[in-house]
Amino acid sequence: CLAGGVWRVKPGWRSGMNRQDFIRQMPGAENHLHGGTGLAYRLHLDPILLILLLMLCAAGLVILYSASGQSMVHVEKQLVRYGLAFVVMFIFAQLDPIVYRRWSPWLYLLGVLALVAVLLFGVGAKGAQRWLHIPGLPRFQPSEFMKLVVPMMVAWFLSSRYLPPSIKAVLGALVLIFVPVLLILKQPDLGTSILIAAAGIFVLMFSGVRWRLVAGFAVLVASLAPAMWMFVMREYQKQRVLTFLNPESDPLGSGWNIIQSKTAIGSGGMWGKGWLEGTQSQLDFLPESHTDFIIAVCAEEFGFMGVLALLCLYLLIIFRGLIIAVNAQDSYGRILAGSLTMTFFIYIFVNIGMVTGILPVVGVPLPLVSYGGTSAVTLMAAFGVLMSIHTHKKMLSR
Repeated sequence: CLAGGVWRVKPGWRSGMNRQDFIRQMPGAENHLHGGTGLAYRLHLDPILLILLLMLCAAGLVILYSASGQSMVHVEKQLVRYGLAFVVMFIFAQLDPIVYRRWSPWLYLLGVLALVAVLLFGVGAKGAQRWLHIPGLPRFQPSEFMKLVVPMMVAWFLSSRYLPPSIKAVLGALVLIFVPVLLILKQPDLGTSILIAAAGIFVLMFSGVRWRLVAGFAVLVASLAPAMWMFVMREYQKQRVLTFLNPESDPLGSGWNIIQSKTAIGSGGMWGKGWLEGTQSQLDFLPESHTDFIIAVCAEEFGFMGVLALLCLYLLIIFRGLIIAVNAQDSYGRILAGSLTMTFFIYIFVNIGMVTGILPVVGVPLPLVSYGGTSAVTLMAAFGVLMSIHTHKKMLSR
């Protein structure tokens, strides 16, 4: 019954019992039904992933204390945000993946409507209109919500079809991805739109899409680049690209951030100058040192070895997420878990790439290290979904 799925009457069978009741009355079967043993699994938490996330947050607080000018206020606020993020992760981990699958279309529709509402009557700040304010509630950013909803929606769309997906299914998935991406580009928010597009495309990749379709899509995007430059990108976004190509063209203006970041990274050497001893950050030469450019503070104070240790911690988290994806029991869980894990990787890659000068500056924080709460809550919600996929395992299909 358990191994092959063949239903036969076994000792202990009682009239009126259904299949799930029969399995639960077998010794140790409850642990198998839920994918593991111990308190952590009963709470639907993955202990390995949880420990790695706690280690990353602890390292983030140490770096933040120095990057914020030794401000305990920033550390205490970030600690509260971490607490909220872990609560959100725990709540998301309790929900069965079937719930996410069932609600994906409705959450996607709600998110798109919220993005349209942002364009119509959203709240603006620093030249961007990205927030909604509902009376009686704090303002929120719907685009952060879509980082989780878009991969859920694309995974729902593809998992109900034959895999690998046909060209028609791929085109449908691309429409689902780029509707919110284009709405977010209008806010404008290039960094978030890149992350959401990457999350959706990773779902396509994990669904087994043919490589010739991937190559064709890459050629199409490259061919549309001039049109995007002329009609989509704002002036400040174009300036970021030009600064990326030649930061020294405006060393005291748009090129200042990346020049100071490279200086901080290079001055750290192999072992760094020591905690709280970084000159670029402590003397305020490095802008946004506690947010987007916090990895430069880590490199200056802890050197190459410190950055390597942080990257190893990130890689362990990514590796654990991919293991969860491989061991998921259905196509929806596999492609969603893989996509969420690789989106976490894109966060890291884009942030470190822009700080080191190999990518344009797009305002993507270093996950769970940079100061801020919205990104941390969104990421921990994604890890909660991963834990849900890992711990809500059933021996028999529904």
